[in-house]
Amino acid sequence: MKTVLARVIGLGSVALGSIFWPQTKSATATECQPKTEDQLELKLVQVLFRHGARTPLKSIPDILEAQWVPKLLAVPTHTHIDYVVTDLQGGPRPPAPVEDSYRTNTLSGGTYPGQLTTVGMQQLYDLGMRLRARYIQEVPFLTPSYSPAEVYVRSTNIVRTIESAKCLVAGLFQQKQTGVVPILTSEAETEILYPNYHNCKLLRALSGHRWAESSKLPAIAKDLQGIQSALGIPTQQQVDFILIRDDMVARQTHGLACPSELVNWRSVVEQRAVDMIYHVYEPSKRENLQLCVGPLLHTVLSNMEEKVKGTSSEPNSRKLFLYSVHDTTLMPCLMALGIFDMKWPPYAADITLELLEHRTTKEAFIKVSYLGKEQHIPGCSAVTCPLSEFQQAMSAYALPLDRYKQCCEESKGFPSEL
Repeated sequence: MKTVLARVIGLGSVALGSIFWPQTKSATATECQPKTEDQLELKLVQVLFRHGARTPLKSIPDILEAQWVPKLLAVPTHTHIDYVVTDLQGGPRPPAPVEDSYRTNTLSGGTYPGQLTTVGMQQLYDLGMRLRARYIQEVPFLTPSYSPAEVYVRSTNIVRTIESAKCLVAGLFQQKQTGVVPILTSEAETEILYPNYHNCKLLRALSGHRWAESSKLPAIAKDLQGIQSALGIPTQQQVDFILIRDDMVARQTHGLACPSELVNWRSVVEQRAVDMIYHVYEPSKRENLQLCVGPLLHTVLSNMEEKVKGTSSEPNSRKLFLYSVHDTTLMPCLMALGIFDMKWPPYAADITLELLEHRTTKEAFIKVSYLGKEQHIPGCSAVTCPLSEFQQAMSAYALPLDRYKQCCEESKGFPSEL
């Protein structure tokens, strides 16, 4: 089961999805829009970001293997910070069964699967620099050095996401900090930063079996047979387009040898990997997205609501929440937001959510960006979206933790009372 979970986390989850429930707009929504951006004051920023480039989770069998040598994992000195990994309460770091499963294997060249590389470290440092330009230099929102009272950092309990969070913070604050940076992690049993197949019985029942089915769909199976023939992979060898894509993208990102036959198939590999994921997650069924990222979306909304009401249990000065996650996380979030662009999120991809307040009316607004570009959320009357409209748009997917736990104990469907 550890292997299955590692595969799900590493290779992505919901990749397609186009059915979003229509939202009712307030009759006065347009009237409530701020006339100019300078009437709005930034109050809170939340960033969900994918880890940087990494070694593959598994090499494509029976073809020339890339050499994943240790020097590819060298840590740039400018990414160093003083940090500590803890549980959610600030205690010792929990056990990390997913990471442990990676370290039972070694890639050709001597490194472990799924490890953040120097390229990936730089990608997250660069993302931190972009956030610095936006929230320290262009808008004096954050103090120029890290302060634990202002910034909250949470990561999945996997080395590549922890290291990605560290590199982002280094870029954001240029290694200037007031105190040690705590990076909070959760036990695997209660993790909500990726679809938790291992511990959510209902999620496993709804889509777990569809992994095996996905490669057998006629169109996918036909193309898979074609690429196996082109690459000289025996038909009895167990491969699929997601595994092939993972290895292919890792090679190309790091400038490592990639068979010309594989390069020629790149567009097919990209499309079929997405097709497989679409079959696995059936995103047209709302409950799938709720079980994948519902608790995380609820957490993001709660952070906004508590900031507006001033009831947060977090320090009142908290301004930035950073969540270091996976493509597994971003794709269902993008789908729930209604802005999935039908492309696999690249390494270091980010979803950034800003909470703004009108200086006069005190009305709250939300602005969402993906890969640095502002997005118009379906159900919102404008890019700068009234919080009430955003809450309504997300109400179909956000799931409080207690309800999530109750649902996960089911094996056939959502409890009728929910």
